[in-house]
Amino acid sequence: MPNRSDARTLLTAHVHDAYQQFHATMIGAVMAGYAATFGEDVELFWTTGYLHDIDYEQHPNEHPGPSLEWFTEWEYPTELIHAVEAHADGFNGFTTKPETLLARTLLACDEICGLIYAYQKLNPIPFSDIKVSSIKKRFNEPKFAPGINREHIQKAVEGLGITLDEHITNILSFLAGLENPLLTSAHE
Repeated sequence: MPNRSDARTLLTAHVHDAYQQFHATMIGAVMAGYAATFGEDVELFWTTGYLHDIDYEQHPNEHPGPSLEWFTEWEYPTELIHAVEAHADGFNGFTTKPETLLARTLLACDEICGLIYAYQKLNPIPFSDIKVSSIKKRFNEPKFAPGINREHIQKAVEGLGITLDEHITNILSFLAGLENPLLTSAHE
């Protein structure tokens, strides 16, 4: 498994879209936060989150198939490979259910971070200033960020044994020190 510096080099070699790069940063941060909370391997959780969409930009209709092949070839941990495959349950023909804490955490964090990003784009405030109730309200509005699979998020959150409010609270706290460079550059 790569260290963080090597993972960043690897990601930028495959992902050129600024949003997708920031999404990787967000997911890496929240996965590391959950790993620390759960007493799990922080680097495994961070790497899984950070690289989970490495093939999406180049292979959106096969994602995560190519990355699963790459991770296998690169001899990454099977738990990471399973989590990346399970996060695509129901997409592009993948039907793997999350069987590990790592996989459930990735599934719970991935799309809700997209919703939080969409909220922040409309309300350019720091993550630390976003209210849980604001995200929950948008979560319950199917027309807001309609591509977000709320059912996947809810099932994964239940698999973590917490409520959606607790999950949103956790994510916002894990993102609190992270600055969104896409908002900074857009408002300068």
